[in-house]
Amino acid sequence: MAISRRATRLFRSLRAERRTLRQGLVALVLSTVAGFVAGLTLSGIGDTLRALPGLFILIPAAVGMRGTIFGAIGARLGTTNAAGTFEVSFRKQGVLYQNVYVAVVTTFGSSLWLAVLAKVAASAFGQPSISLWSLVTISVVGGALGSVFILIVTVGLSVLSYRRGWDLDSVSTPMVTALGDMATLPTLYLATFLVRNQTIDAIASAVCVSAAIYAAARAFTVNATVVRRVVLEMTAVILLTPILDILSGALQEHRLPELAAVPVLLILIPPFVSQAGALGGIFSSRISSKLQIGVITPRGLPEAPAVVDGTIVFLLGVMVFALIGVIAIGLAALTGRAPASPGRVAGATLLAGMIATPITIVLSYYLAIVTYRFGLDPDNQTVPIITSVMDLAGVACILFVMSISGVLPHG
Repeated sequence: MAISRRATRLFRSLRAERRTLRQGLVALVLSTVAGFVAGLTLSGIGDTLRALPGLFILIPAAVGMRGTIFGAIGARLGTTNAAGTFEVSFRKQGVLYQNVYVAVVTTFGSSLWLAVLAKVAASAFGQPSISLWSLVTISVVGGALGSVFILIVTVGLSVLSYRRGWDLDSVSTPMVTALGDMATLPTLYLATFLVRNQTIDAIASAVCVSAAIYAAARAFTVNATVVRRVVLEMTAVILLTPILDILSGALQEHRLPELAAVPVLLILIPPFVSQAGALGGIFSSRISSKLQIGVITPRGLPEAPAVVDGTIVFLLGVMVFALIGVIAIGLAALTGRAPASPGRVAGATLLAGMIATPITIVLSYYLAIVTYRFGLDPDNQTVPIITSVMDLAGVACILFVMSISGVLPHG
């Protein structure tokens, strides 16, 4: 009887959250379509990846960093929206101006750090790589160009959500993570043209290093207390989470010949990984907002509102990962790269998603709880960490399932 009553309450809660479910699903579908731009770009730049060894190691970290920076911004704006303190104003004391400032200074400093990490990882794994300065040019220029687009969309989305009464926690993260994929991969590719001329590469890398160092200095010396606190709380995240993305890139670079033999996987991986992180971002953003406005308490066992949110995210995952498999197969067929067993690819994609989704839900919940208990702002920690964790875990899930299902040949 007790189980029946809980199931009835859960069903009623889900019915009450139909609007949130619809908004989250629409955002995830739109972001999935956007994520396939990254997949098509990745599958189409195979020659560049082979000509510039080490670039594949940098790509997941550069894409993931956009999710780290702008996912946290979306989460912070979502919390202010839920708390009723959001305002459409660009005055220096306002949340929009402060978050734009954080985005700019962290983009440049983090891009330099990613280039260093990519070079170190290539050496550590015994893989060939272009020079550090070329990686700096690609990382900083490509990252900055992509960030301009994502920043405009993030701010616009927050204002639109505020004015139309949307749930920003459910809408922002999937859109931002997918747009990070969609914008960053093409801009990184554009930046590779700078490194094909040694003189231009040398000048560009010097400018990039100077801009990154200046931005990092400004981040810690700015007068705005709120900005300094956000930067300080995010510093460890920015320094450590890219390591997971670098490992993801190294894993994919190691299996590049096998992935190239099944082009549908190069199309599929970016949106799969993006949506795995986006689902965690939705859940952690909603949990963070509920913690900060007192709807739930930081308990080891999730309370009813958290269980409802987790169920919503799981249902969204089933629909989204099924959609990803179907779209990937269709795009592969349209580009003349249809897989030999479309049904097996679709089934394996859904299975990998069903493995990844519970992982992202559990990790998101306890990351939010732990950071909140330590007196930190979960918005600055949870979304960035979960998106980076899922960059590696998502790739591991999809490669594992595709291997045991026979889609991915063994090297």
